Amino acid sequence: MQKGRIRLGLIGGGPNSFIGPVHRIAAYMGERYQLVGGVFDVDFEASKQFAEKLELDVNRTYANLDEFIEKESALPAEERIEVVSILTPNFLHYPMAAQLIKAGFNVICEKPITMKASEAVELESLVKEHNVVFCLTHTYTGYPMVRQMKAMIADGAIGKIQKVDAQYYQGWINPFIHEKEKRASVWRLDPAKSGQSCCYGDIGVHAFNLIEYTTGLEVEKVLADLNTLYEDNPLDIDGTTLIRTKEGVRGVICASQIATGEENNIKICVYGDKGGLVWEQENPTYLKFMQEGQPAQIIKPGNPYNTEFALESTKIAPGHPEGLFDAMGNIYAGTAQAIRGEKFREGAFPNVQDGVRGMKFIEAVLASSGNGQTWETI
Repeated sequence: MQKGRIRLGLIGGGPNSFIGPVHRIAAYMGERYQLVGGVFDVDFEASKQFAEKLELDVNRTYANLDEFIEKESALPAEERIEVVSILTPNFLHYPMAAQLIKAGFNVICEKPITMKASEAVELESLVKEHNVVFCLTHTYTGYPMVRQMKAMIADGAIGKIQKVDAQYYQGWINPFIHEKEKRASVWRLDPAKSGQSCCYGDIGVHAFNLIEYTTGLEVEKVLADLNTLYEDNPLDIDGTTLIRTKEGVRGVICASQIATGEENNIKICVYGDKGGLVWEQENPTYLKFMQEGQPAQIIKPGNPYNTEFALESTKIAPGHPEGLFDAMGNIYAGTAQAIRGEKFREGAFPNVQDGVRGMKFIEAVLASSGNGQTWETI
């Protein structure tokens, strides 16, 4: 077993990247990783300049993925990059992940995992065949209070689950969607780059993932109504989906990128026969716990009444807000434990199976809406 910091490479995440800094900061949080190099930009010169800015060895900065794999694989095992984070647009996730897995690299990948469910299934087989660690960054599963919610539900705090309700509302696409030329410039509305879905592929799948993550239930059927707003817009930007789990629980997932004024409003509510739990990302340190006939309680991270899983995921003292960087840091920490062969908790990081589930959900939603709102099985 190798010791020391895990040598990390990035594909994408360079200059002007939103998600790049999130991954870099998260990787350094637990002092388990060391960023070594990668392919930071399609422009090789820009990539090298970025490496210099980060004070990295420019010789470990590569022009493309082929060169990265060739030169890193030629290095001694104790020197080569061990895990690669894929931070590129959606259409590159599958081919890059497949190539890296076949070359023996562990992978951390932004979602969606692939463009098609069949590709996700293939990656699942490759991960097993090549015995590598694969992490899919469903970041919201890293929040301490989401992990507290998961543990409380598993411990029976709300009793038998009887309803789930998740939403993810944004309004970011409003400035682009109403003019044909402007919406044509948005890569998330281009099926060749974004995939089969915009809204549900980008954010609706997060709500779906949170439901399965926190409850332990498995969604079996969906009934969806999606909206593109304009006939010449090829991808969904809004939608409502009824869900039924294998256990018979009913619920709803609402997702929108035209919810005017909303920023990043993801919220999950789980109601049992003894109580309910509510968490929202814009107020991430508050978990609302409601019990029949009792005053509502607010549970906050870092306090001794939290579960072990939530406490292990909390980095600072109570009363200090934790956010997206911290959540991603927890996912990187769980992935590090897996890479180093250490014991890790169930739910410490989303894996390739979560990616398969997400893609099957997206395709079932699209089929349901496209078939005139029919129930579809995942």
